[in-house]
Amino acid sequence: MSVTKIESEKVEVNNSAENIFNYLSDFNNFQKLMPPQVTNWTSTTEDCSFTINGMATIGMKIIDKAPFTKITISSNGKVPFEFKLFVLITETGANSCVGQLVFESELNMMMKMMVEKPLTNFFNMLAQKMKDIK
Repeated sequence: MSVTKIESEKVEVNNSAENIFNYLSDFNNFQKLMPPQVTNWTSTTEDCSFTINGMATIGMKIIDKAPFTKITISSNGKVPFEFKLFVLITETGANSCVGQLVFESELNMMMKMMVEKPLTNFFNMLAQKMKDIK
């Protein structure tokens, strides 16, 4: 198996890197970014679990934070495969930044073919939602 890397598009956000980082450092805020097909959401500040309709239940936990630039999230609990998700924030001005999500997991070819497109769409949608954070 090889490492599968899925990168969202880079999104220009009209908000400070600090505000975006602080918002996304709390999983209780993530629920507001999720699409309607995400159900059974439960969260604390540091971890969450949810179901994507037609797919599996996913658990995640925050394992590392680099203030205002990076949040490292890993799989937690019953997941179909182990993964890491990096929330990358690059400050571009006092009230602007660029956000991106990068997913990494060791997937076999069959699993990669099944999840690559839906996960790419999901991460692009989440990245776009960073623009809505107030």
